[in-house]
Amino acid sequence: MPYRSADRRRTLAAAALGRTVQEPGPVSEEGESFRAISGTVVDVSPHLVVLDTQDGREERLVIAPWATAWRGEVVNPADLPAGSNVIVKALRSGRVVDRIWADITRITGVIQSVGTEGKDRTLELYCGPHRGRRTIVVPYRASGRLQVRHPKFEPGYLFDAIGVREDGVSYARLPATSQPPYRWTAVPPSPTGYGGAQSRISGTATWADTFDAEEQGVAYPMLERADAACDDTGISCTGLPYLALGSMVNVRNVCSGRTSVLPVVACGCMAGRFCDRCLECGTSPRGRIVELSPRSFVELGGDLTAGCFNVRVGMG
Repeated sequence: MPYRSADRRRTLAAAALGRTVQEPGPVSEEGESFRAISGTVVDVSPHLVVLDTQDGREERLVIAPWATAWRGEVVNPADLPAGSNVIVKALRSGRVVDRIWADITRITGVIQSVGTEGKDRTLELYCGPHRGRRTIVVPYRASGRLQVRHPKFEPGYLFDAIGVREDGVSYARLPATSQPPYRWTAVPPSPTGYGGAQSRISGTATWADTFDAEEQGVAYPMLERADAACDDTGISCTGLPYLALGSMVNVRNVCSGRTSVLPVVACGCMAGRFCDRCLECGTSPRGRIVELSPRSFVELGGDLTAGCFNVRVGMG
């Protein structure tokens, strides 16, 4: 269901309950805030990057001496080619570049078939009813690293990797998680009596690149099927409560201590099938609770190449 529909639901719910419409985004807190900026590289030098944003603005950002960039591997920011699609984490009122991710993509789905193209492998994935199918390439030089954590390149098993898009092709480069040992239809059940009565639920937050560039929001696994128009929703090993599209949730990154209030804007049915843990700062409880837009993930202090952080979620 489109973001505008979820946004309209949020507005109508606030009006019906006599509440002020809460704008999504980071909650004011101590410490420096992050700003996530998406755009296309127009020009770059060792000290400055110029971006053309999706809404036609030009952003001129100073590159900090410590800044790093990633485009399939760690590179010098000044070496990014013009035309690269980037997500920037900026500091100091959003004018100083701390980190750049270029042409990054996340590839999350169920393996449907595996083929070969020279030494490379090609995987066809089913990414859920809302995201369709994707054909991706696992380059030979990345296959060893991926198969350490994804030992089964076989139909029916879940796949989740970080990669790059080049000339319209998605190349997997890094495993985003350890592959669950079960087939995608055999998600472990949630513990009896777990989840519903808790004011805050702990687990894993991930991100997806299927959101609009500047969108702030989450995809959530436990939506009513009629509400989400999705037969695959309502599955999670975490025992999450049901929510409606447009609901506001309070998302706290346990690792960074940063918090955002964000709307549920999409069905996270594929995320709900991963009963995995995030190891970014300690070990999270099993299960993916929310799947964030890249902007929201970065502004909460997440590293897109790490792919997750430990999270605590409650009603906003």
